[in-house]
Amino acid sequence: MIGLNEDLEQRESENRPVRVGLIGAGQMGTDVVATTKMMKGIRVVVAADIDIERAIASYKIALIDGEVVVAETSAQADEAVAAGKLVAARDYRIVTDMKNIDVMLEATGVPEIGTRAALRSARTGQDLAMMNVETDITVGPILHWYAGQKGVLYALAAGDEPAASKELYDLAVSMGFTIVAVGKGKNNPLDRHGTPADPAVQKEAARRGLSPNMLIEFVDGSKTMVEMAAVSNATGLVPDVRGMHGPETDRDHLNQTFALKEDGGVLNKMGVVDFGIGHVAPGVFVIVRTDHPRLREALILRDMGNGPYYTLFRPFHLCSIEVPLTCAMLGIRKKSNMVPLNHLTSEVFAVAKRDLNPGDILDAIGGTAYYSLIDTYENAKSECLLPIGLAKGSKVIRPVKMDTPITCADVEIKPSTVYSLRALQEQWFEGTISEPELLKAVDALANV
Repeated sequence: MIGLNEDLEQRESENRPVRVGLIGAGQMGTDVVATTKMMKGIRVVVAADIDIERAIASYKIALIDGEVVVAETSAQADEAVAAGKLVAARDYRIVTDMKNIDVMLEATGVPEIGTRAALRSARTGQDLAMMNVETDITVGPILHWYAGQKGVLYALAAGDEPAASKELYDLAVSMGFTIVAVGKGKNNPLDRHGTPADPAVQKEAARRGLSPNMLIEFVDGSKTMVEMAAVSNATGLVPDVRGMHGPETDRDHLNQTFALKEDGGVLNKMGVVDFGIGHVAPGVFVIVRTDHPRLREALILRDMGNGPYYTLFRPFHLCSIEVPLTCAMLGIRKKSNMVPLNHLTSEVFAVAKRDLNPGDILDAIGGTAYYSLIDTYENAKSECLLPIGLAKGSKVIRPVKMDTPITCADVEIKPSTVYSLRALQEQWFEGTISEPELLKAVDALANV
């Protein structure tokens, strides 16, 4: 991000701001609109939300002046943007099909919408900035591939823990350190069986301005699993154990906690993703190791400790507020700050929160039916575990006991674009489909 402020100032002086099309004007999306109000060289020119009043209100809340036009087609939206007006829309496809935006920013958190939006935007020629980590951990590799086929960029958005962690990881790797662990702090007490119906959860959600379901994503640990899977899939680091360790610790003891067991820590191996419960949030961390004698002397002089484990700590992550920086990177420098590898390293799968019976319909992440755990992609595949990105709307066809992983054989998975793309991704991983055939198949899905 070094020097990006100068790039933005240049775009402002040229009256040529990076134009962002926002999909999802909830809490996070509205924060993005407000941030761009204070920035130079970048504007949210269209906001789409299924609740049109929320899309319109995002500009008002952000204190952005100007006429807001409700567009019913992408052509109307393009015309309004060309005339210097602000645009609100009900249908995400109005954003994805526009010509007068540079970057599509997906902020719904819904895997199905995220998948559809990313495909259509790539086909149109828009760069893709994804706040939707749930989509990324499900079909991120193939979306990144498809974006490249269409000559556009794909990026996970800055600000949330995955990208903040990746910044520290890149720094450490660039300096030649050995990566021991990359992680984040969890800022809620862990309750695997928490539900949005709990009055205490509803009260706390209202205090924070969140929906109860969104709060439960954090409380039951699902969001932590999702976020660290995104880091895993971008770096090749793995969970050390199913669900990760998640020990009690604090930022002054991270390098003691996330050390190998023979050195007094919790880890069986180095090169892992994990999280800490305690005085770590809202920070992210990378634990590194070096055995070079000169560097260890130098690190002592820099108050980093005696080693061989050292903590690189970022004490904040400004989720949503940092997001426009990714849009600027895409639009100006034509570079992504974080992308998935061309395969999945980790999988996040569903585990029953309660006894599930035939006929039950699985709800969304942060609901009442399941929580989430992370494991390696190979382990999850060998056990046919149900990816959480495919869980919503699936019908239970045989009993599943509480705290038991849900397998794909336990449910009828609801047909969807994300399910179809996931199937193509599996064929791609296995090498059973040629790239021309794959491109033709994904193009067809982009038309949905």
